[in-house]
Amino acid sequence: MRRPSALLAGALLVGAFAVPAAAPPASAADGDGGFTIKDPRIKESSGLAASHLHPGVYWTHNDSDDGPYIYAVDSRTGRTVATVTLQGIGRPRDVEAISIGPGNEIYVGDIGDNLDGTWPHVWIYKLPEPKVLKDQTVRATQYVVKYADGARNAESLVVHPKTGRVYIIDKKEDGGHLFEGPAHLSSSGTNVFKPVAPVDLWATDAAFSPDGTRLAVRGYFGGIYYDWNGGRIKRLGRLDVPLQRQGESVTYSADGTKLLYGSEGADSPVQAEDAPGGGSAPAKSPSDKGGSSASGESGGMSGKLTTGAVAVLAAVLLVFGLGRLRRRRS
Repeated sequence: MRRPSALLAGALLVGAFAVPAAAPPASAADGDGGFTIKDPRIKESSGLAASHLHPGVYWTHNDSDDGPYIYAVDSRTGRTVATVTLQGIGRPRDVEAISIGPGNEIYVGDIGDNLDGTWPHVWIYKLPEPKVLKDQTVRATQYVVKYADGARNAESLVVHPKTGRVYIIDKKEDGGHLFEGPAHLSSSGTNVFKPVAPVDLWATDAAFSPDGTRLAVRGYFGGIYYDWNGGRIKRLGRLDVPLQRQGESVTYSADGTKLLYGSEGADSPVQAEDAPGGGSAPAKSPSDKGGSSASGESGGMSGKLTTGAVAVLAAVLLVFGLGRLRRRRS
């Protein structure tokens, strides 16, 4: 996925000044304390999902120009333990998200749109999670997706762990929307996703807690978590998102106690943070009373930057903002 040059430069500068992430503790169960993706083929990891069948394994995929592949990475070693080729679908265009729903079904979101609304439809692929981890070909079902209010770019797809309903969050600089799909996806017709709630973030990925009570949404520089509330989401607080060169993915650990954040790039780190409330029953954050605000992108930065990095980030965001202002005046 192409990124605005000012934002990408800012992310790289922040990465240069950021405090290095602490190594995960040796006792971290099943590798959920964080890991590094070591497979040289995975250079644009854009989605992340904790396996339901294989403890400590995380599914990921490349962004674009890779092919119909998903990869199972063992978080204890960072090595790929299975490459799955999706059969029965067309050529993937811009794969941005992965999620696992009820019945151990993997959903892959080919939902990116580099030109922000040029493609008339996008796709979702569904396949069963393999019971045996080995290189294999698995038949997938392909679903055609359109939005009720017109085409758009998106990088976040989530499947509710109880109902199996699929949701997409579009990627808008000033905040997007949560889109709800049909109760059951149809492989023979078009699936229309409708906006149901605003999301106060420039979202690059999202994840449901294993019990389905919380929705975590991340951006490049921060994140927000919501009480799911039957789909009528209520903002609870900010996520402690680690600074990464190009933060693209998030997932809950299988037990819901951790949130793992991934980034694009070779040898990309997947960093773990404690999930608010252990990923279970909702609770208010003492630092955020749940009010809706577009300032959510700043969440998760406290304690993560040196003073120099804060200055650099402020300068980059100022340049980025001035550029947007000039464009609006022109």
